[in-house]
Amino acid sequence: MTTPALHLALIGDYNPDVIAHQAIPVALQQAAAALGLSVHVQWLDTDTLTCTSALQGFDGFWCVPASPYRDTEGALRAIRFAREQKRPFLGTCGGFQHAVLEYARNVLGWADAEHGELAPDAERAVITPLSCTLVEVNDTVRLAPYTRIAQAYASVDIDEGYRCRYGINPTFADALLEGDLIPSAHDSAGDLRAVELLDHPFFVATLFQPERAALKGVTPPLALALLKACRGASV
Repeated sequence: MTTPALHLALIGDYNPDVIAHQAIPVALQQAAAALGLSVHVQWLDTDTLTCTSALQGFDGFWCVPASPYRDTEGALRAIRFAREQKRPFLGTCGGFQHAVLEYARNVLGWADAEHGELAPDAERAVITPLSCTLVEVNDTVRLAPYTRIAQAYASVDIDEGYRCRYGINPTFADALLEGDLIPSAHDSAGDLRAVELLDHPFFVATLFQPERAALKGVTPPLALALLKACRGASV
């Protein structure tokens, strides 16, 4: 029996010069081949996401790096859809930042929550510049046991690369992470590098960019995990 194709949406504004944008479709095709699946990948530019009707037909979502996006609200609308409809979701780098922002606004009810890159003077900037900018840096990451991300890597110690300047504002970290959004990875200095949702089949967001491994012929474990979750959800 032929396995139905999975349909994955990439939330972000495609730029062929962005390494992550080159890598993500490759990562998903590698993961699909490893799992014996067929996957169709479609880019969804953020300024086209004016309503959720365009999102209904997708089995899963990946919110990609290279923000600020052309339309922040469009990106947040897609993330909210994936969260509320329990569709598998992965966010990397900018995807991490906007997943946290969406949660702050729509779950915690912080209507004034902002991204510090877009509104640096906002009183409730939940995303702010990192104390140590992580641009072209590789580091050891410790994963929290029994989390989705640890299950994906089958390990609690991994090495990953970053190209990131923004992360969770420490001022709001405790309040952000006291409910269903949990910390699931920290770097060697103890700083937060990934989160996930407890009340969701697969909702993982990382500040590092695991997709880049695909350009070296290595299938990223989180790409495999995302497709496994999509396969399970589509059965």
